[in-house]
Amino acid sequence: MPPAIARRVPYKDFLQPALQRRFASTAGFLLAVAYVEALTLSSWDSIIWSWFPGGPSGLRTLGIFVSLLPIVILRIAHSHVGIRTSDSPFDAFRQSAVTFATFETIITFAISAWLFGQTYLLSTPADANLGWITYYSGDRARLNERALFYTVNLTILGIAQGILHISLDYDRMLLGTVKPRREGDVNGQVSQSWNRLGESAPALIVRTGTLSIVVALANYVVLYHFVRGFAWAWTLSFFRLFYNLPKSNMPPSQAPWSIWMLGRSMWAGFLLCLLWYIGDKAFQLQLAKAPLKNNQPLSAESKDPNGSLLNGLKSKKPRISAFAMWELALIARDFEVRRQSVFEDIDRKDGPMWSQLYVICLSTIKAVEKRIDDYGKPPAPPPAQPAAAPQPPARIVQPPKNDNVWASAPNQKSLRRSVGKLVSSVVTSPGKTPADIYLPEAKRRAVEASENLLTREQREALTPDGFNALVRNVSLQILSLPTVGPLFQQLFSRRLATAVLGRPYGEVSIYVNAAYALSKLAVSSLSEDRYGNVQRDVATIIRTFTTVIRKLERFRDTLPMHWTDIKGNRQCAEVQQLLEGLKDGLSELVEAFGQYGGDLRLTRADMRLAREASQRPLAAVGMAEQGQERAAPDAQPEMQQVH
Repeated sequence: MPPAIARRVPYKDFLQPALQRRFASTAGFLLAVAYVEALTLSSWDSIIWSWFPGGPSGLRTLGIFVSLLPIVILRIAHSHVGIRTSDSPFDAFRQSAVTFATFETIITFAISAWLFGQTYLLSTPADANLGWITYYSGDRARLNERALFYTVNLTILGIAQGILHISLDYDRMLLGTVKPRREGDVNGQVSQSWNRLGESAPALIVRTGTLSIVVALANYVVLYHFVRGFAWAWTLSFFRLFYNLPKSNMPPSQAPWSIWMLGRSMWAGFLLCLLWYIGDKAFQLQLAKAPLKNNQPLSAESKDPNGSLLNGLKSKKPRISAFAMWELALIARDFEVRRQSVFEDIDRKDGPMWSQLYVICLSTIKAVEKRIDDYGKPPAPPPAQPAAAPQPPARIVQPPKNDNVWASAPNQKSLRRSVGKLVSSVVTSPGKTPADIYLPEAKRRAVEASENLLTREQREALTPDGFNALVRNVSLQILSLPTVGPLFQQLFSRRLATAVLGRPYGEVSIYVNAAYALSKLAVSSLSEDRYGNVQRDVATIIRTFTTVIRKLERFRDTLPMHWTDIKGNRQCAEVQQLLEGLKDGLSELVEAFGQYGGDLRLTRADMRLAREASQRPLAAVGMAEQGQERAAPDAQPEMQQVH
């Protein structure tokens, strides 16, 4: 009986639990933040019950945390890798404004704000008079507009935050890249996410205060006037189910506006925004951790680690393939035993482990070259449909008539026929037509009027070239406006990143990690590849890296500036990061295999072009060194554990 074949565990079975642990740790941290905010809403009339988690503070904490649960679920559902690629912010708005995800995000933030508002109103003391129902005289219940004002303010704040969430793409997962170790680098294994969160706390507080103050002032001065009638009628119809309220839907003659209410609305908005921004930053830092668990790759727990890693690299889902590529780059640099297993794993069904990794990484890098080659070309036509079987032609000729063919046709007198004869006689008659008589005279008088009434500059402005120049000047003035202009500017950096990384999202870390993993494995094969399977592919790797670098640099230097780009800046951070990753990998390959060029069937021209392509400008080198010095306290952030 043949031995049972072990099932290859998919890579997502290791990645999903890791991400769930990160979400859980972030949710626990947000629960602690909710408890701190619950203490700020406590009346402190009792030394114990004001802070004891089993008392009102605990219930208030649960209420605040429940208002955050929709945001946590939203982040889990909408998290994605890569920047949103588009030619302009307006282009991105046009693509995502009417999608279901946009409406879902805005509605989710509005629900979160409404839930927080109810918890806030229930937490205020009775003397604040912020309950939904109040009694002015006797036992007659009345709807309290103060509570309505706070609820409307927080709901508008939720809508505004939802729009900002979509515009600034807070759902993006910031993945790291693996770079060669330099002298003096520390193998930092301790997670520093919470330290970085503490460093960003001042900026978060400033953003929180700004948004809460702006929305509160806008609602106090303008917005509440427009939604007051609708909100009052809807709320009144709801509370009539439980209270004996007046039948009239007219709001009170005087709205309960005061500086005291404005200050309270700002404070409530500040607490809510602080929860949102801390949650966004915590999610961003937790999800940016490397795919490690207990200082080992995630796939190390599999019975077939290499098979699970291959499954992740071949996944069609960008998030899974991006994390798998990140893990492969970490294995190539930091885990010698796993790296050696790549060269020794030669009995796989689809080929040796190295051969499959070589194809995956090289095809990933060549995808950049293909996009550059296809830029500006019309899309390929859809495949032609197979021709249908010919059908017998339908009969379109009527059977012959039995009428007398020699009979003369009857005269048809109609207005159309008479007008046609008149026009025909005018056109075919000798002499000048009315157009020949009156059109030259009209042109002459129009020219005389323009010369007498218009100046030279005005006459030039009426020409097609002058009109186009006027439209262009007006457009440039609109593009120069500080608020409206940037929405329509097609900056060079956005257009270049869109062309190189693709639409609708582009993740540069996939290409950088693929280049590093391929080059590091090839260099390590000099001492670790006992079977010599890698050396036959080194020449192709070097030529591919050289070609992609040269094409990418030429495309960057020759891509024309769009006329709406009034800044004229030809820098693109994403493309520069991609070039640096390719150059670092090619530099290591040239240094390691330069003396074996003849044995690898690399000509002198190939090596010369590779050396030229691997060189980095002095300015870029200086900027990279400064960046490494700034990143020294957070050395090796990619070696962070999964909790």
